[in-house]
Amino acid sequence: MSTGTALTLRDAALRYGRRRLWSGLNLRVEAGEFVAVLGANGSGKTSLLRAVLGLQPLDAGTLLVAGHPPRRNRDDVGYVPQQRHVDPLVPLRVRDAVGQGLDGHRWGIGRPSRDRRRRIDAVLAAVGASGLADVPIGLLSGGERQRVRIAQALVADPKLLLCDEPLLSLDMRSQRTVTALVDSRRRAGGTAVVFVTHEINPVLPYVDRVLYLAGGQFRVGTVGEVLNSATLSELYGMPIDVLHTAGRIVVAGLPA
Repeated sequence: MSTGTALTLRDAALRYGRRRLWSGLNLRVEAGEFVAVLGANGSGKTSLLRAVLGLQPLDAGTLLVAGHPPRRNRDDVGYVPQQRHVDPLVPLRVRDAVGQGLDGHRWGIGRPSRDRRRRIDAVLAAVGASGLADVPIGLLSGGERQRVRIAQALVADPKLLLCDEPLLSLDMRSQRTVTALVDSRRRAGGTAVVFVTHEINPVLPYVDRVLYLAGGQFRVGTVGEVLNSATLSELYGMPIDVLHTAGRIVVAGLPA
């Protein structure tokens, strides 16, 4: 099981052209912690993940992954990207797609081995996709495809799992399945989770803290500390109403 600090940001800042996405960001994500990242389009949520992946340098501050500077293609960071269209004629099997999580940064498909097959079979079983192993990925439903993406991100046993809007275009049942899978993994393996989403309610049962990005500013805290009328009104500089009803959170008055 993973232990220690998975992600550290100190006085971190990122800009897009002349526009400041955020600055002065301080955040520590510990092993096994589930942090949801919320905010409007353009607030810098995906850019934050890109920085952690070593794809985009900070403009200021420090970013450390498990105590080391970020770099591309590291095995201890898993990544679930946003949903993308997949051509139904793509012949790549689910088993081979998941195997790319072990060696996708290298040229070609990895060499067959008993250990490689065992790891792929084990992670497919963990996400409930064993029966899909030999199915072409282009024939999967949206929910099945997300299971496979999670398996691909987890097959190398990462210490940190980054999820970029993994619930988009999924029905409510698939949303619950995906979030439960991510939560199960972080509890079983101590994997830290940074989960970018537009909607807090599907992950509400699992979240330890929230990072909310808006207008070049941010707030970090528990759900109750961040998702309330006073905090969001201060963050946006305008009245925002946060309602709690039937175990759900409804935010009203957000700018378009």
